[in-house]
Amino acid sequence: MLITRSLPFPPLQRRALTTLQVNLGYRCNQSCSHCHVNAGPTRTEMMSAELVALIPSVLGRRAIRCLDLTGGAPELHPDFRSLVRRARDQGVAVIDRCNLTILSEPGHDTLAQFLADHRVGVIASLPCYSAANVDQQRGDGVFERSLEGLRMLNDLGYGSGDPERSLDLVFNPHGPSLPPAQGLLEADYKRELGSMGIRFDRLLTLANMPIQRFSRQLELQGRLTAYQRLLEEAHNPANLAAVMCRQLLSVDWQGHLYDCDFNQQLALSAQGGVRHLRDLLDDSMVIEGDPIRTAQHCFGCTAGAGSSCGGALQG
Repeated sequence: MLITRSLPFPPLQRRALTTLQVNLGYRCNQSCSHCHVNAGPTRTEMMSAELVALIPSVLGRRAIRCLDLTGGAPELHPDFRSLVRRARDQGVAVIDRCNLTILSEPGHDTLAQFLADHRVGVIASLPCYSAANVDQQRGDGVFERSLEGLRMLNDLGYGSGDPERSLDLVFNPHGPSLPPAQGLLEADYKRELGSMGIRFDRLLTLANMPIQRFSRQLELQGRLTAYQRLLEEAHNPANLAAVMCRQLLSVDWQGHLYDCDFNQQLALSAQGGVRHLRDLLDDSMVIEGDPIRTAQHCFGCTAGAGSSCGGALQG
């Protein structure tokens, strides 16, 4: 659901492209209540092998420094490992947005070792250090399985400050509120998880976007308008310089381009000359300076300390 505008969002323009964020498909082994892509075990949408094969060429042609793989559970794509290998062979940093429970799914017992061997950065969703809160958002037993996944990664050197085996956790509020201060919450996470023998590098705090599954829940509760007002009233103009859409392009499972993953879920395609992954192979296509398509949900990225795929925008 796209909310009708009340306040206009400030105009934005693209800077140099540094990150290609690719959604490999909506299939996932979980169905989380806050999931803005409505991913789950019954989803069948997956990027074709033909499109996956184009990604390394785009990375080289555009001198992109980071390939950010998401889903669903991106590891469920049959070409996930081959894509990671090719990107790493090109010297491109790779991020796997991992839900942690995939590491203990049948048939994925070698996944953690693969990630470590290829020096893949892991960004893992763990919305709380409390079992009750995590299981309420993500399903019964998910917290314990998430800890199991974290221990696997720790045993392979993740979470020890090694930049080639980085392990960052992601926090989302349980309801329609802004995330707390990232630094203070990170200290709480490190204390609580440390008591369980778990290590990680950084905590990234993200605001819940008023779109898709979360938006529908708020609408049913009669809380959607109030949450949108909260985001608008907390708008911080200083965050506009650092929002992720200025240096990132999002690619959906069909190869279409968007200014961010949230726009992708609302079918708000990029407005510049490039509209598809194949367009990025055309050297004549200059994307720096293109207008970025915005809507009311964008206030979720600029509210308070800000929110992006890399966490808070302000310290």
